[in-house]
Amino acid sequence: MATLATFFKRSETETASANRVRPGLRVEPDPYRLRVLPNEDVFFYCKKIDNSRLVREADPRARKECWSTIGAACAVVALLTTILMPGVAGTMAGYKIQELKAEEQRLLDERRVLELEEARLLSPARLQELAQHQQFVAPAPGQVIHLDPKGDGSLALNVK
Repeated sequence: MATLATFFKRSETETASANRVRPGLRVEPDPYRLRVLPNEDVFFYCKKIDNSRLVREADPRARKECWSTIGAACAVVALLTTILMPGVAGTMAGYKIQELKAEEQRLLDERRVLELEEARLLSPARLQELAQHQQFVAPAPGQVIHLDPKGDGSLALNVK
């Protein structure tokens, strides 16, 4: 199997040998002739190689180097984690503090709103208005019973 460059070279040598001139005559070089191509004498062949039956031999040093590399990587990761952990923990604590401050402010605002609502609902004017709306009347003097506990626990046992 020949390359294209070899084919051209072969045809040139055949024509040159066919046009051989007598030794005394001077031959002028052809101005249209191309220069010789680089690497035209190199031939490439495609050969199929079957490596399916080959078995790779285990290298005992490679296993040791692999485990050494894994150990060194683990040590570096542990060192970086130890160095970076306090900074990360501080940042996370800062976020948590800001979140808790925001929640405290929200709860204080909610407490103020609830206290205002409670004051509005328990105002004497509003209670008087509700009593008139539901037709509540003041109790008669005989209807009110005042309990006077003696502190001996007998109040819970009074049965009439």
